[in-house]
Amino acid sequence: MQALHHQQFVQLHQAPHGVLLLPNAWDAASVKIFEASGAKAVATSSASLAWACGYADGGALPPDELLDAVARITRVLKVPLTVDMEDGYSQDPAEVGRLAAELVDVCAVGINLEDGSDAPALLADKIRAIRSALKGKPLFINARTDVYLRKLKVDGTPAQASIARLKLYQEAGADGAFVPGLTALPEVEEISAAITLPLNVMAMPGLPAIAALQAAGARRVSVGPSPFQVAYEHARTSVEALLKQDLSPLLGPKLDYSTMNKMLTFAR
Repeated sequence: MQALHHQQFVQLHQAPHGVLLLPNAWDAASVKIFEASGAKAVATSSASLAWACGYADGGALPPDELLDAVARITRVLKVPLTVDMEDGYSQDPAEVGRLAAELVDVCAVGINLEDGSDAPALLADKIRAIRSALKGKPLFINARTDVYLRKLKVDGTPAQASIARLKLYQEAGADGAFVPGLTALPEVEEISAAITLPLNVMAMPGLPAIAALQAAGARRVSVGPSPFQVAYEHARTSVEALLKQDLSPLLGPKLDYSTMNKMLTFAR
C-alpha cells in the first residue's frame, strides 16, 4: 500500500493533474475530515502537530512523539500522507536520515525538510543522508527554502537565491521544491521556469488565485497551520461566550457527531 500511495503522490504533482491542493492536518480526526472532504492527499503542519501534542513549534517536538502521532494518522488514512519534519529535529544529517527512515516505517510517503537560516549545504547533506538511510525505499522529499519566509539576506534577488538553493537540493536527491512566503506571480513564474522540480507555495495573504498560480507553473499549494488556527479560534471564542453565559456558538452549526464517529469506526 505504501508503494502505491507514493506512486499516487508523485503523480499528483504532475501537470495533467493540475495543482495539488494539500490540506495540513494535525491528528487522526483532522485527516479523516480532510479525506472525507475529498482531499487526494494530506500533509501535516509541523506547527499544528506540535501544538496538538502540547509543544511549541520550532524543533521542540520530540521525534518519538512525532512518530507516534504519524502512526496514529496513517492508521486511519486511506490517501497519501506527507509529514513536515521541520529541519529534521537535528543538525546531524545521519540523525535526520534515521528519523526519515522511521517515518517511512510508519507509512509516510513524503516529507518537508527546511533549510531555515542554516547554510544550504547542510540541507543538501541531510537530503543525501536520508537517501542513504532509506536504502532505496521511496520517499518524496519536498525541499523547503526559507529565503522568502525569513527574509534572508542573500546574494542576488530572493528568486535567484531560491533557484540556486533548490537546484542544490535537487542534486542531493530532492523531489519537490517548497518556497513558503513566495506570493508574487512574476517570481512564481521565474522560479518554476528555472527548475524542474514541482513548485509548492503556501497559502498566505497576497497569494494569487489558484488558477493563476497553476498558469505560472506552481504544482502544489499547501496551507500550513491555517486549518488548526481557524478551528481553534472558533473553539476559543465559543468557550469565551460560554463563560459569559452565552451557549449559542456551541449550539450552532457543527460537525455531526455520528458522521465523525462513523469515520473512525470504520478506520482500519
